[in-house]
Amino acid sequence: MDEISKLRRDYSLMALNEEDVKSDPLNQFSIWFNEAVKAQVNEPNAMHLATITADGRPSGRMVLLKGLQPDGFTFYTNFQSNKGKELENQPACCLTFFWPELERQVRIEGVSERISEATSEQYFQSRPRGSQIGAWASPQSAVIKNRKVLEDRMQDLEIKFGALKAIQKPKQWGGFLVKPFLIEFWQGRSNRLHDRIRYILTGEKWQIRRLAP
Repeated sequence: MDEISKLRRDYSLMALNEEDVKSDPLNQFSIWFNEAVKAQVNEPNAMHLATITADGRPSGRMVLLKGLQPDGFTFYTNFQSNKGKELENQPACCLTFFWPELERQVRIEGVSERISEATSEQYFQSRPRGSQIGAWASPQSAVIKNRKVLEDRMQDLEIKFGALKAIQKPKQWGGFLVKPFLIEFWQGRSNRLHDRIRYILTGEKWQIRRLAP
């Protein structure tokens, strides 16, 4: 365990300057995301989602970004899962992307809302058939006796849906759109003097400020 304190890495790949960023943080994010894909970052759309429980505790997990719109970030889940219930109760949330290959991080604070059933259905139909059946099989976040429960449910549903060309989306499954009011871009720099550029939405305009690392 003593070795943990000795783990160090100096960051020196790139810089981030105010004059180089876009005026809209969603456009800036799109540039960085495309660069992460081009750099073959492992799971570039993986993001940490932080929510707030009913008793005010933070709760976090990794999810996958599945859409980037001019007004925010989209992901999909079971509405009966812990995160689904937490977002319904308290829509304020935070997203974090970390791309170590590029020495970059993006932190997003925003408010979530459900997307339309039609959009969720359209995305559901684009998923692999196994993932579609899995969405029906898993009572996400519920306590189950063992893995066999899931495997048996999956097998039963494969038989049930076997003759169908298309599987309809479960009512309890769909997407959330996170509308940001704060986005911070972090570029690792040498000697821990990292670059941090923060956008804050004021009215309908984004204010850009540099933060000390």
